[in-house]
Amino acid sequence: MDQNRAPIYEALEEFRNERIVPFDVPGHKRGRGNQALKNLLGERCVSIDVNSMKQLDNLCHPVSVIKEGAELAAEAFGADHAYFMVGGGTSAIQSMIFTVCKSGDKIILPRNVHRSVINALVLCGARPVYINTDIDERLGIALGMKVEQIERAIEAHPDAVAVLVNNPTYYGICSDLKGIVELAHKNGMYCLADEAHGTHFYFGENLPISAMEAGCDMAAVSMHKSGGSLTQSAFLLAKNTISSGFIHQIINLTQTTSASYLLLSSLDLSRKNLALNGKRAFQKVKELADYAREEIAHIGGYYAFSNELINGSSIYDYDQTKLTINTKGIGLTGIEVYDLLRDEYDIQIEFGDMGNILAYIAIGDRNRDVERLVAALAEVKRNFSKKEEIHHYHENVEPTVLKTPQFAFYAPKISLPIEETEGRICSEFVMCYPPGIPILAPGEVITREILDYIKYAKEKGSQITGPEDINIERLNVLEGSDKDGFMVF
Repeated sequence: MDQNRAPIYEALEEFRNERIVPFDVPGHKRGRGNQALKNLLGERCVSIDVNSMKQLDNLCHPVSVIKEGAELAAEAFGADHAYFMVGGGTSAIQSMIFTVCKSGDKIILPRNVHRSVINALVLCGARPVYINTDIDERLGIALGMKVEQIERAIEAHPDAVAVLVNNPTYYGICSDLKGIVELAHKNGMYCLADEAHGTHFYFGENLPISAMEAGCDMAAVSMHKSGGSLTQSAFLLAKNTISSGFIHQIINLTQTTSASYLLLSSLDLSRKNLALNGKRAFQKVKELADYAREEIAHIGGYYAFSNELINGSSIYDYDQTKLTINTKGIGLTGIEVYDLLRDEYDIQIEFGDMGNILAYIAIGDRNRDVERLVAALAEVKRNFSKKEEIHHYHENVEPTVLKTPQFAFYAPKISLPIEETEGRICSEFVMCYPPGIPILAPGEVITREILDYIKYAKEKGSQITGPEDINIERLNVLEGSDKDGFMVF
């Protein structure tokens, strides 16, 4: 196919030139009804914020330009099918799970999944078989899934229908994806990949293997993260091992019937850009990240880690475009450095946790931006470093799961002061966001270790989300304390 084409964008340009009088939605009527919106976005943008119509196709039932755009995306990503998602990676992840899991089905997955995964289990009623991945105690981060961990899970739960893999993790850690796919398929299970942070794997060189190349049945790709499309746009990729028509039906259960053509055209144009220029663009991204690591090493105190971590097992590979920096050596938590960079140096990074920060390097970054970051980190060390030890270092506390997420979320519950919840079963989420990995999920036992971590994270300024109580002073717990659970690996 001709990857120079961008059929959705081209159709929008033709539509713009036709000067059609709108008696349809949206009601702002090309911005005339909302001047403030027009001033914010510009006339060119609001003029193509339009509704589905014959010449622009329909995302719920694509037969022309959206269908052609999806076929181009599938070819570019090496998939059999691609689906435009206007609900972000979250909608793609949840559609994957809804496609292969129904109520009562088991799915094997790491506990350090994004909240969207567990949200999907709440909605469809599937039962998680969690794998507690190894923790790097120095860095305070969860690692990838070991093949042998999945083997043990499959032996104990041969009736599981799928294995889900984070690849890469937020920190750039990759599992042995090809080995996991082969193991899952050997045991009659699907293999799904949360590839939210892996768009560049499909277009760059000397990067970890992509989900489609590894043989995964489905993958969720957040194109807006490293691929350059507008926020809230993503692709769902699939192989022919699953009915494409059924996947589309699943997507239509939850995806809007009023898809934004701004998001659709941004996906179309971004796919075109990466198909034509991705190899060169991501080589530059990798070089920028490598340069930053070298300069940060000269500062001292920080540790910007990379593929020296690879051990062939829990860290099977590493995404060298990720600039993740451990801050323990300067006596500050990641969230403290995050706040200092934003408040004192006008630098907004992706996130900070208890021991690390992530500066997201992507195709829009420039050398001078990286140099400014490195200079700011040097000043943070010089002006704000401490000699105190960082405690409660990682948030990946091993959970005890006693109820399925769906049961616990919908079961009768009571609200208690957080300090009175030890030993009770949680019925809501608690997480630092970003990265959005739950500290607590519905159905898990609240332990003293978890409560201490939440308290410490609040004191250090982490943005904690999830509970009904926005002040995180109370938690919802199950009324009873029934102990019938299932195994955690």
